[in-house]
Amino acid sequence: MPYFRDRFVDQIVILTGAGISAESGLATFRDSDGLWENHDPMAIATPEALARDPELVLGFYNARRAQLSEVAPNAAHQAIARLQAHFPGEVFLVTQNVDDLHERGGSAQVCHMHGELLGMLCSHCGRQSVAKIHFDVETACTACGTVGSLRPDIVFFGEMPYHMDRIETRLSSCSLFLAIGTSGAVYPAAGFVRHAAMAGATCVELNKEPSDVAGQFHHHLTGPATETVVELVEQLLQ
Repeated sequence: MPYFRDRFVDQIVILTGAGISAESGLATFRDSDGLWENHDPMAIATPEALARDPELVLGFYNARRAQLSEVAPNAAHQAIARLQAHFPGEVFLVTQNVDDLHERGGSAQVCHMHGELLGMLCSHCGRQSVAKIHFDVETACTACGTVGSLRPDIVFFGEMPYHMDRIETRLSSCSLFLAIGTSGAVYPAAGFVRHAAMAGATCVELNKEPSDVAGQFHHHLTGPATETVVELVEQLLQ
């Protein structure tokens, strides 16, 4: 097994956020010219917003889904996939992103804690399925036939993220925790570094600028993910 900064590494947990997708051209939540510039998040990404104005919410996510065809995985996505394929230990990837760039970049395992743009959920029967490019209030659920019950399979503000038990188990046993392109502003993901550090992991932040929880990391690699992630993966695979 390899060493990192003089520490033995056999299990890696990687958390990725909007910053890694931004380098492929996808808008982020908080940039001044980003995804929410012309939208109040509470008017777009809450269960209450969906109930109040389903056409607005579904239209917004239809537009986001359509944007996926306009972007491609970048070198950071591909480097993570290479690490998963060739690292002699375990590499568990959890992402806050709802896009499919990790999968298209070659990652065989991706844990989407905030759901996926390419998924839809029936609020009537609970069926999860692959999303059509466009669906609206007139679209019927293919499982139960209910019209108007479909929503993006996205974790809205105020809802519980997916797969938390699985993520916490991995954090408790990892020896290296990497946070890439995250703001450190959204919980519970912002608390992952504390969880990993308490379990004895070396924690490294890779970001263009310090996150809100930067002080909890042992090491910082500053710069674009397409550079820092590629360099770190090469170190870990040597």
